[in-house]
Amino acid sequence: MQFDQRLPREVKVIDSASLFRLEERACALGLSQRLDPAWVRAEAAPHGTHYLWPALWHSLSHRQDVPRQLRCELLITLHAGDRVLSLLDVLPDDFTPLPRVTSREEGMQVRRLLDRAPSVREWLRPRACPHPAR
Repeated sequence: MQFDQRLPREVKVIDSASLFRLEERACALGLSQRLDPAWVRAEAAPHGTHYLWPALWHSLSHRQDVPRQLRCELLITLHAGDRVLSLLDVLPDDFTPLPRVTSREEGMQVRRLLDRAPSVREWLRPRACPHPAR
């Protein structure tokens, strides 16, 4: 893959099975940006719609055996309908065949959702148990 390759300018729409597969692959490869697959399986809506928006090319300079990845913003739909933002490193061969959003308007709607969604860390913060008083 050439290092001057342009970043794909397409938003991908994925189902939960694809999300689980991509998270598990990123985990197995030891990619930098990913979530714990067990957390994703527990929290993502099983029949939800999720989105990947490529942000930049990323490579692991210390691991020449791992191809360059697309670092994507990931919008995950949770069980209760909440949406959270994360990052996910995806190999180009896994990204390319995923279905695209169907229109520019849908892509812009996803961009607005990404801009408003709390990160996974922010979403988890109110659910964390407070530290006991000392």
